[in-house]
Amino acid sequence: MSYLGIDLGTSGLRALLTDEGGTPLASAERHYDVQHPHPGWSEQDPEDWIAALEGAVSELSAHPGWAGLRGIGVAGHMHGAVCLDASDAVIRPCILWNDSRAHVEAAALDGTEQVRDLSGNIVFPGFTAPKLMWMKTHEPEAFARVAKVLLPAAYLNLYLTGEHVADMSDSAGTSWLDTGARDWSDVLLDASGMRRDQMPRLVEGSERAGDLRGDLVSRWGLSGPVAVAGGAGDNAAAACGTGVLTEGQGFVSLGTSGVLLAARDGYRPAADSALHSFCHAVPGTWYQMGVMLSCTDSLNWLARITGARPAELTAGLGECPAAPGRVRFLPYLSGERTPHNDAGIRGAFTGIGADTTRDDLVRAVLEGVSFGLRDSAEALASVGARPEALLAIGGGTGSRYWLRLLASVLGVPLHLPKAGEFGAALGAARLGRVAATGEALSGVMTAPQTDEAIEPVTSLSGALEEAYGRFGPAYHGVRAIQ
Repeated sequence: MSYLGIDLGTSGLRALLTDEGGTPLASAERHYDVQHPHPGWSEQDPEDWIAALEGAVSELSAHPGWAGLRGIGVAGHMHGAVCLDASDAVIRPCILWNDSRAHVEAAALDGTEQVRDLSGNIVFPGFTAPKLMWMKTHEPEAFARVAKVLLPAAYLNLYLTGEHVADMSDSAGTSWLDTGARDWSDVLLDASGMRRDQMPRLVEGSERAGDLRGDLVSRWGLSGPVAVAGGAGDNAAAACGTGVLTEGQGFVSLGTSGVLLAARDGYRPAADSALHSFCHAVPGTWYQMGVMLSCTDSLNWLARITGARPAELTAGLGECPAAPGRVRFLPYLSGERTPHNDAGIRGAFTGIGADTTRDDLVRAVLEGVSFGLRDSAEALASVGARPEALLAIGGGTGSRYWLRLLASVLGVPLHLPKAGEFGAALGAARLGRVAATGEALSGVMTAPQTDEAIEPVTSLSGALEEAYGRFGPAYHGVRAIQ
């Protein structure tokens, strides 16, 4: 038997085929574009996702293990609005998570009574509900045709099963879900002018959402039946891939954006902190995460303006972090989520002098991003989420200097997984496996083997605490002059 995990990303789709024990057999990737028809807009044609999926399947079907496929799970980028008419035709391009056009509608909905209490979250402009409010005002004819609203992963579920079905973790990012009750909220739906019949059926991410359509079973060369799991939002799927399911477990992701995620065994929302409090992809579990919008993107920006590759910039620092110097960096190149919920703030260097070197700027960028992630750690700690160690994943883990600095700023060891699969695609495949076999979650959602643990540099603790103490006031100072 084999299982397929699909990771529907913003820039491309990745499909991973695993065997019955979860060992990767083969993978395939396909890429597509994002359209930006106006400043602040970000859209995609859902048919590009279908083409990418079919291309990946065509490649994977040559593997001997393909014929034994028994389960599929889909992970997807969250918050996107795929609007369908009564015949399931796509009405307009999907409005993506990083689209900010609905900021006025988001603020209005966020200020509506009971919205934060029921959803457990601030209503961010990138969430799904304000996008439909924007459509109602600016595209009324299109809005009037909306029979169903699906998230990107749920749209692939529709293609695979013929059913309108979504999982809890993805749906928690819409501002329509009562996140504690794990059900659509009529109060939240009514607040944004929507109805329950426009929502997909809800299932847990590890639950069987349906079976692969008969025509796909035949065309893909399978014998069937093939179970399709509820699936997950991308970060919940990554948590399944890294075994982060229970209280005390967490990971930090150093990608374009930065994520600090902690699994929770109960529902403890803290919307005012700008933490995201979402359902996990497995029953009876939630997770909370802090998000910063410019993580490795801050280093990539410095690389672009200096004409050097990011690896070149960090190579000059060696592997042992130094105490913070005079130069400071605020990593708000695209605004910030946790803890400020400030789309308008922008970054800044301070303390630059005639003697400032490129290495000084690089150190300041890495320190600023690390302090931004510390903000998320402090927000998590305020609601009792204090992992004693974190898995470190993402492209930024290639710098030992940064890892040692971040471990020291956060005050916890960072464990590095061995090379191999442990991300969202593996998590999705695991969800497909559980949906097909009914196996116990504990035997499937295991943590990856780790190569090493990066320990905090205790000799830097005092200097880093002092520098972090200046970080928050620096944000308010820059906001005051902007």
